[in-house]
Amino acid sequence: MSDTNLRTAAWYGDRPLNLSFPNDWRVTTLRPDTPAPLSDAAIVEALERPIGQHTIRELARGKSRPIVIVDDLTRPTPAGRVLPFVLRQLEDAGISSNAVTIMMATGAHGPASRDAIEKKVGPQAARLCRLLAHDHTQNLVKVGRTSYGTPVLLNREVRDGDFLVGIGGIYPQHSAGFGGGSKLALGVLGTRSISALHYRHPSMHGSYEIENDFRGDVDEIARLIGLETTISLQLDCNRAPVRLVSGDHTSYYRDEVSFAKKAYRAPPPGAADVVISNAYPIDVSLTFMRSKGIIPLLYTGSGASRIMISACPEGVGHHALFPFMNLPRFARQRHLARVALNTPGVLPRKIMGRVARRISPQRGREEGSGAGVERRNPIWLYPPGREAGSLPADDVIVYPCAPLHVIDAPAAMGGRVSGEVAALE
Repeated sequence: MSDTNLRTAAWYGDRPLNLSFPNDWRVTTLRPDTPAPLSDAAIVEALERPIGQHTIRELARGKSRPIVIVDDLTRPTPAGRVLPFVLRQLEDAGISSNAVTIMMATGAHGPASRDAIEKKVGPQAARLCRLLAHDHTQNLVKVGRTSYGTPVLLNREVRDGDFLVGIGGIYPQHSAGFGGGSKLALGVLGTRSISALHYRHPSMHGSYEIENDFRGDVDEIARLIGLETTISLQLDCNRAPVRLVSGDHTSYYRDEVSFAKKAYRAPPPGAADVVISNAYPIDVSLTFMRSKGIIPLLYTGSGASRIMISACPEGVGHHALFPFMNLPRFARQRHLARVALNTPGVLPRKIMGRVARRISPQRGREEGSGAGVERRNPIWLYPPGREAGSLPADDVIVYPCAPLHVIDAPAAMGGRVSGEVAALE
């Protein structure tokens, strides 16, 4: 037997997972080409050498109400590795740790428990700092509107802070090409703002391009709310940070995306008989696994066995804009909300895209009634810890950290994937 070693259950044990295959199977594991994990000394050095601005220590002098914004458990960013050194710089600026508020930027992902926040920020920050979780439905204040027409309803606690720092990660993301940077601001906005951002702009499904209206909009929002200092991490397949930059995200973001595209580049599965996509390190729930870890499986051939590995320790999960249980009785309300928020130039493109997908032989009822049309196999979900049977094939491709991979596929395939991901929302 040949073995492939993976990880599973991000934030809930980060357990090792071993896959065993018969010796005569040809198994290809597409691990990203990332550098060695960062030491604490390397993290300190990166914070001491910010890009495009002064250190946090210098920027925070004279401030009294700092707010540190961190992403939530749907993102694998180990903010707890960085926060002790951020708190040290704030203390050097004369701000004690008990005066620091850490806000978990949950966006529309639902409420976060105290335990979830502590997992994210680590024991030192949890013990010393004030911990809050954003609620996209209340305690909001309107602070303006972007040139794209997006109303900016901001968490009142964030508005009342006098120095903002964001800690997040740069990962492939279907709406903006990549997340991180200014997109952290979305996590502390109200429902109207988040809806406008997601529905108003065309998605970047399958392209990974960051020169788009969504990114331009959140860049404006970040400036409007005062989020000008960010810390961005990139991870390996074990969720260890391998790269960290700090400073002005407008100065470093494009270079970091270029690094991600090179380091996490992976080919589509081609004619493989079995394609295994591991949703780690974004495998906390079905809601987020379906739009991130599933991507490699959408590029398979019609005869491939498609397997998704996802621990889903939080079960189904929650996203207020894209509920997993897409109940038919709410379809009209969701459709009206999307139409109302779209700009005139975007709406015809979205309508034509949906029409094209409905009549495409790749999906829909039409393909089931057409003679000789091949349909792809269903996706099988494997929650680790349960016994699985053998697979009748000999060519296997494994994506060990699928949400981080940048699939190097032709534009035509990216368009097909765009439609399939849109159908999941």
